Amino acid sequence: MEWYDPKMTIRLEDISAELFSQWRRRLIANRQRGTLVISGDVNWCRQMAMRFFANSGPESICWISNIEQPDLVILNAKQALGLLGQEHEVIVFDAHAGFDADAFGAVSGTIVSGGLLVLLCPPLDEWPGFADPAAQSIAVWPYETGDLPGRFLQRMARLVAATVSLKSETTLVTPIEVCGAIVADEHSAKDSITDTGTGCRPECRTQDQGNAIAAIEHVLLGHRRRPLVLVADRGRGKSAALGIAAAQRVTDCVNNPKGRDLYIIVTAPRLAAVGCLFHHAAERLPEAETRPGQIKWKNTYIQFVAPDELCANLPKADLVLVDEAAAIPVSILQPLLNHYSRIVFSTTTHGYEGTGRGFAVRFRQILNEQTPEWTELHLQEPIRWAQGDPLERLVFDSLLLDAGCDDDDAALVAMDVATLTVQRISRDQLLDDEALLGQIFGLLVVAHYRTRPNDLRNLLDGPGLAIYIMLKQGAVLATALVSTEGGFDASLIEDIASGQRRPRGHLIPQSLVAHVGVKTAGELRCARVMRIAVHPALQRRGLGQQMLRHIKIQAKDQGADLLGASFGATPALLAFWRSESLWPVRVGFRRGKASGEHSVMVLSALSTAGKAVVAEARQRMLEDLPLCLADPLSQLDATIVAAFLLRPPGQQQSGQRRSDLPEMTGGGRIQYDSGRDFDSVCAFVNKARNYEDCLASIWRFLLCAALPDPQKCDTEQAVLINKVLQKQPWSMVAKRYGLAGKTEVLQCMRRGLLQLLEQN
Repeated sequence: MEWYDPKMTIRLEDISAELFSQWRRRLIANRQRGTLVISGDVNWCRQMAMRFFANSGPESICWISNIEQPDLVILNAKQALGLLGQEHEVIVFDAHAGFDADAFGAVSGTIVSGGLLVLLCPPLDEWPGFADPAAQSIAVWPYETGDLPGRFLQRMARLVAATVSLKSETTLVTPIEVCGAIVADEHSAKDSITDTGTGCRPECRTQDQGNAIAAIEHVLLGHRRRPLVLVADRGRGKSAALGIAAAQRVTDCVNNPKGRDLYIIVTAPRLAAVGCLFHHAAERLPEAETRPGQIKWKNTYIQFVAPDELCANLPKADLVLVDEAAAIPVSILQPLLNHYSRIVFSTTTHGYEGTGRGFAVRFRQILNEQTPEWTELHLQEPIRWAQGDPLERLVFDSLLLDAGCDDDDAALVAMDVATLTVQRISRDQLLDDEALLGQIFGLLVVAHYRTRPNDLRNLLDGPGLAIYIMLKQGAVLATALVSTEGGFDASLIEDIASGQRRPRGHLIPQSLVAHVGVKTAGELRCARVMRIAVHPALQRRGLGQQMLRHIKIQAKDQGADLLGASFGATPALLAFWRSESLWPVRVGFRRGKASGEHSVMVLSALSTAGKAVVAEARQRMLEDLPLCLADPLSQLDATIVAAFLLRPPGQQQSGQRRSDLPEMTGGGRIQYDSGRDFDSVCAFVNKARNYEDCLASIWRFLLCAALPDPQKCDTEQAVLINKVLQKQPWSMVAKRYGLAGKTEVLQCMRRGLLQLLEQN
């Protein structure tokens, strides 16, 4: 019996230290990584794992678990995400402590060739019924982890059993024991080892990495405004390429007598995410001063700056390297692209904080518009392990990291979308149809750049979740996820309103009760649209609207009182929801970490009780909005403000005199005197009176006037919103729009008011 036989089964107690070492040597020789699955009672599994690595140094093994052991390096699932960019020989993933899909995917990518992923889990046939602590994040009130159907774990157990050869035995003395090894065939593994060829740089492990370094250098030394996007799966050496390229440029500048100072800025979601980059740079700059997040050699620097700080201050830099770009909001990346003429974006194709493919879809349009000569480079060859690594295949399959949608764009563009219909599918159907599951999840990944592996678990097991799709000849062209929320009793509503309880989930009714103060919303049923995803080739052809209309009818037939959604506010998204009569009722005061935008909640009524809730929530928002714009929302984008001030059809006001005007944009109580205020606004426009004398009238006029389409909000309208409603300083407004001080800002405001006077 040989350890490298992938069909091997053996009792754990029969494994000798020499046999285990022999297997590890085979893995190292073939540049493969192994998977050891130990299944059974929690204490027995942990004891067996400790036995295998009793003689190993604790620094070489990392446990992802909840146990307490002073001589082991033990991290919980949240801490495990901080391992990205590091390297490990052995990861022990204790699923008894909870199978966190994000953490599982993240740590697997840190294991080097010859290393092991040791998975501890309950007996495979019992695993689907296991009350997994990690499922708590999707067990919305009133459900507990034990109430979930366990489809995700059932699928996981099925994939492990199909991939790893297993043997189970039950005796009076020994719990169920399973040992499996995933090891490629000896000859095929050797054949897959990458040949870097004679053209590869000596400092590079693969030709791909050498090409990446050359491309990075070209960004710095070539023509300006030609950004580079590096895309690769983990283990392909892209972070190392960034570090090597940065170090090479620093060396060239320092060694060149005529060289100038060089300042390279590195940014990423966290400093820990670029540990590999700084390690490779420091390794090649032994004379430099190094400390966390900074390398200094004479007058050259490689400096880490957090994304939000970089966006806010825009310090001078010769080159900006953005690692894990998919995990940074586009609203931050876009200003960096505008400001820095030499910039590199690096992103992981199948990430655990954001997916490179979703990022590419969303960001490619911006790159095409602003820097049409940008380039994209894919790194395919693995560095940490050989091509065809079986552990990578297991992780990809179990978490659907390489799921995608139909790529036949030409056929899709020519499709007659009028023939498409919407259908609801069951989660059991997804469990039995791997191809359908992969298409739906792949579409969600491409459509939303923050889709994570844990979202797959919610897709299969999330309580109260409905899945809708549009299908054509086996291809999923659009999908939507809808959750059922609300239905609280009076006692729970009072506890939520007083801040004593925050039951898991139920975003919309909980927010309406706790933040808006509309208690009656808690007892109603709300259908919340969590995601709508349309194939990129079919977007802007009405599929999303068709899907939403179907959901609205279904929700009403099933007794829902409200239809709602919550998302990062952009003019395009607000226009989409507004087209189906979902109007803003609440806006978040801080920018979301995921989207970089202020969140907005939109609602539409499906019942008489729902109409009362929507009317009250909308009125409260519009009454509070004027004060909020001058304080917590003073930096909100002007186009978003304009969208909030739009009124539903039938509530448009004219410029005729109305001394008894009871409403402001369909709900507020701003008293606008269309005689006195109108005259005051005209006097300012005609330069008969100064701004300060007319400020109050202009303020009331803007809040009550019918503003133009927010997507067509021009500079004049934006300047009025920034200065009059948001009270931004003259200098800030002038700088933002390239105006020469207060005088030009006033001229711009007069032009904007004249346009509104003519339209109202």
